[in-house]
Amino acid sequence: MLSFETLYSMGHEQVVFFSDSSCNLKAIVAIHNTVLGPALGGTRMWPYASEQEALTDVLRLSRGMTYKASISGLDLGGGKAVIIGDPTKDKSEALFRSYGQFLQSLNGRYITAEDVNTTVADMEHIFTETDNVAGVAQIHGGSGNPSPYTALGVYRGIEASCTKVYGDRSVKGKVISLQGAGQVGRSLGEILHNNGAKIIFTDINEKNIQLFKDTIPSAEFVKSDEIYDVDCDIYAPCALGATVNDQTVERLKCQIVAGAANNQLAEDKHGEILMKRNILYAPDYLVNAGGVMNVSIEFEGWNDDKSKRMVNTIYDTSLNIFALSDKENIPVNKATDKLAEARIESIRKIKGAYVGTNIAPRFPGRKQR
Repeated sequence: MLSFETLYSMGHEQVVFFSDSSCNLKAIVAIHNTVLGPALGGTRMWPYASEQEALTDVLRLSRGMTYKASISGLDLGGGKAVIIGDPTKDKSEALFRSYGQFLQSLNGRYITAEDVNTTVADMEHIFTETDNVAGVAQIHGGSGNPSPYTALGVYRGIEASCTKVYGDRSVKGKVISLQGAGQVGRSLGEILHNNGAKIIFTDINEKNIQLFKDTIPSAEFVKSDEIYDVDCDIYAPCALGATVNDQTVERLKCQIVAGAANNQLAEDKHGEILMKRNILYAPDYLVNAGGVMNVSIEFEGWNDDKSKRMVNTIYDTSLNIFALSDKENIPVNKATDKLAEARIESIRKIKGAYVGTNIAPRFPGRKQR
């Protein structure tokens, strides 16, 4: 159950449930922290087994977005939304437009974008009803699909990890076990392949598997549970979170964990276990921040070069975090949290939470609805 004790313990400012029986909309928006600015985070659509499962997911994901925005140097807070439903059956224009109307009522405290099982087309329906959405089509001044930028950021994180472990940022000749062949995983796989890496991958979706094989014919496919036993250099989780857990962490046969998934560590202790096993962990909410960086550029007028310059900073920031981890002899996940929290606290002293206002004036290069 949702309780104030839960919100206090996790630091959330606001959790809102939206429903519309006419289009079967069941949505939860979690605004975690707006000290740095309005909360930005994608809307995920998933056939959750229960409302409690959806709530647990959105609370955890929104908290991660706060840390992601902070460590990335963005003047944005953290939030996330989930829509309970089967994306293959329950999507409709009415559902996303109704959802957009509800988002408008939050007065700009939360800005949404694409996430798992939501697309640019879905954002366009939301954009019909509110300006508080990013990742809309480029024809409207938006940045479109953020997946390639997320993948680029993960690649920069992998390069930084290779620099730390091998003394060379190149992935040439490295074996990558890639878990998740969706849009981001496929884009990342293509970058890695084009730079000389060998890809071993898995997914549970037959369409994704075939698209990945068509994109990278040399890639080797393994069953989903076998991915943890692959003898590789880098394990790249690019599906759902918590895949580094009590059942898997001792099975990993790699020197680096670096991927696009959110919340890759089931618990903080798994970061400590990786450290003890001399496996370098690339902080997930930093290296997968490329998509958020990309859509944040819309606020000042988006262009591709500007976006890629920002995403490329993930390489240096990762190296700084690795250095702090070594200096203080703490796991990488703890070092990343420490830097993110320090920035939030420094700004908290000079300003409060984001009150909210329509963000339309902050989109000078984007056609308004």
